[in-house]
Amino acid sequence: MRVDVNHTTALVVDMQEKLFPHIYNNQAIQEKCVMLIKGMQLLKVQILLTQQYTKGLGPTITPIMEVLGNIEIHEKMTFSCCGNSDVESVVIGARGHSVIIMGVEAHVCIQQTVLDLLAQGRMAVVVEDCVSSRNSNDKEIAIKRMRNAGAIVTTAESLLFELAQSAEHPMFKQLSALVK
Repeated sequence: MRVDVNHTTALVVDMQEKLFPHIYNNQAIQEKCVMLIKGMQLLKVQILLTQQYTKGLGPTITPIMEVLGNIEIHEKMTFSCCGNSDVESVVIGARGHSVIIMGVEAHVCIQQTVLDLLAQGRMAVVVEDCVSSRNSNDKEIAIKRMRNAGAIVTTAESLLFELAQSAEHPMFKQLSALVK
C-alpha cells in the first residue's frame, strides 16, 4: 500500500533535550529527521509535535524546533501519542488515515503509538532512519515487532519520493537537493 501525500499526517515524537543525548546514533537520527521535516513541509504534510513529560525531559531539541518554527507542542504523559486527547483529535480529524512517525524511543512511545494507530485501522508509517532508542537492540526488536504488526517501515528519502510520486512534482528539485 502506498503512502499518499493528500491523506497523511506526521508525528514528531519526544525528541527532547534530556533524553536525546542518550539515544543510539542520535546525530544521524537528528539530521534525517530535520531533512524529512523540511521535505514534508515542502509537500504540505501536516506535522504534529509531542513532548513526553516536559518538566522531566525538557523541551524538544533546538535543531528540530528551528525547522518546525512556531508549532503547537502537544504535552503527553502516556507513552502512546494516541493516549493524548489533543493529538488523538487532530489525527482523527486529519486529512487522511496514514500517519508518518519519527522520534524516540522506538521501543516505547513509537511502538505503542504505532500499535494503537494500527488498532484504529490507520496506516502507520515508521521511518526507520528517523527513530531510535537508547539501545540499538531495543530499536531493532521494536522495528521487527511494528513491521510484524502491520506497520510500513521505510526510510526518509524513500518516503519523500513516494509522497512526491514523480520527477514532475513542483517540489522535486527541492526534495532532491534535501536528500543529497
